[in-house]
Amino acid sequence: MSASHRIAALVLLAAAILAPLLPAFPPFWITLLSYIGLSSLVALGLVVLVGVAGLTSFGQAMFVGFGAYTTAILTTRYGLSPWLTLPVALLVSGLLAWGIGAITLRLKGHYLAIATIAWNVSFYYLAGNLDFFQRNDGISGIPAITLFGIDFADSLNFYWLVLFCLVLAIVLTRNLLDSRPGRAVRALRGGALAAESFGVNTYKARVLAFVYAGILAGLSGWLYAHLQRAVNPSPFGINMSIDYLLMAVAGGVHNIGGALLGAAIVTILRDQLQTMLPWLLNAQGNFETIVFGALLILILQFSPRGLWPHLMRLFDRLMPKAAEPAVPPASEAPPLPLRQQPDRGAEVLRATELRKQFGGLVAVDNVGFQLNAGEVVGLIGPNGAGKSTTFNLLTGVLPATRGSVLFLKDEICGRTARHIATLGIARTFQHVKLVHGMSVLDNVALGAHLRASAGPVQAALLLDKAEEARIFALAWQQLHRVGLAHCAHLAADELSLGQQRLVEIARALCLDPVLLLLDEPAAGLRHLEKAALAKLLDKLRQEGMTILLVEHDMDFVMNLTDRLVVMNFGAELAQGRPKDIQGNPAVIDAYLGTAA
Repeated sequence: MSASHRIAALVLLAAAILAPLLPAFPPFWITLLSYIGLSSLVALGLVVLVGVAGLTSFGQAMFVGFGAYTTAILTTRYGLSPWLTLPVALLVSGLLAWGIGAITLRLKGHYLAIATIAWNVSFYYLAGNLDFFQRNDGISGIPAITLFGIDFADSLNFYWLVLFCLVLAIVLTRNLLDSRPGRAVRALRGGALAAESFGVNTYKARVLAFVYAGILAGLSGWLYAHLQRAVNPSPFGINMSIDYLLMAVAGGVHNIGGALLGAAIVTILRDQLQTMLPWLLNAQGNFETIVFGALLILILQFSPRGLWPHLMRLFDRLMPKAAEPAVPPASEAPPLPLRQQPDRGAEVLRATELRKQFGGLVAVDNVGFQLNAGEVVGLIGPNGAGKSTTFNLLTGVLPATRGSVLFLKDEICGRTARHIATLGIARTFQHVKLVHGMSVLDNVALGAHLRASAGPVQAALLLDKAEEARIFALAWQQLHRVGLAHCAHLAADELSLGQQRLVEIARALCLDPVLLLLDEPAAGLRHLEKAALAKLLDKLRQEGMTILLVEHDMDFVMNLTDRLVVMNFGAELAQGRPKDIQGNPAVIDAYLGTAA
């Protein structure tokens, strides 16, 4: 978070604390602020789920209902203290979110959104038709919250409780997103394939985002039940879920502050429109829904990232952005343990009769080669020869139709990309796959995911600081090796294509691989940058790392590689030392040309 953004957060917090203390502040607005806080908790979960993880949900009102009904039933029927029902409400919301997510998150795109609608509608009608939930009459007589003699039935006291919960949720959310599991969740939006290739379990990351959003909604429901002192199905229907999503989108679904801004705008606007529109139109009805629909269309058309970025640009003008340090901060974190490299010259990988067929198209046709420790091997050939597909077969991104791949004598053909990454194979991609919107430093740190173990609870409570220090010390080191330490705090999509390829190499090196697969690493680099990259790869070779690279710059390939494997139309055309390949008539005719 930049200095201007921190100041903006402090200003908003100060306003939230001081405004209710003003002598002329209406009591009704204190209650309205409480409702804004409750909606902000749900919208905050949607920021994690929709804005960060890229998963659309129309079912958050259902999770609010889980929290509300849990405390309502336990306090009215079994006489439990509201404070004892709080952990139960969060647990019920979290477990149900986990169960629903485990089923639903196997769907993608609009199917996922439709499934969450179905879940929400089902809950709404169950609550309205089962005696257990007192049908549409609901449950009344919910006790007020008290603590150390403080009566939270008082609207101002309850507002302080809501504000405390909201601030705590914001801190925990920021801690979570700026951590190892948080980077895994952030990688879901546009970088899932690359994340899997570095050991991230993307399915578990999706479930984590879903459960976390469900828990925050459950907390909102618990507070709502003790504010209203009664619950019924009406506030937990699909319409309210749409409102919550509108809040997140209107404020800025990619920003934590956007959840607060959107909740405030929609809540205040609804309150005012419910009074004004019936008076203006001289008719009764939910006319505010029409306004919200128009508002959503306008925001999506003219400000798809919401209103929060505009507010932050205003603060940036008032408070110039402080420059981030261009050099890594001093760190006393001990280095992460290194992987044992095989003896130089030992066989690292052997591919035998690899074949990949897409229907009637044979992309890779019985290709085989061997890689030994401490050598650089080039995989070359014309466009469409099957080089990148071969990479995908070696790394588990695609399943082979037939063939065998032995890595350190173990069969890996048919294994997942995540499992293959754990064995020590790292890669870059032909089409750069970085997480846009995430900093260069965070993108590189993602490569060290398997070299750490902190979970979401440790991350949210900042119990992973020592581990994070070691990860970022390594990320700084690898960025320095590729010459991009000065770009560490920039967003990845601000870099040129050539620089983004270097970031991918730095990320791959964070895995501490035995075998490094580079897909067109020199594409987009200038002459001096290519020379620096060649020097880096030569140094890695001297350290014992095995490198397989696809590249079209023949000067780069011929001066660096120990051996070459040439492919054409999916089949192996030739293998040998660079000088032998340069003189091979078949290779000259198919790829190099007579000028070579």
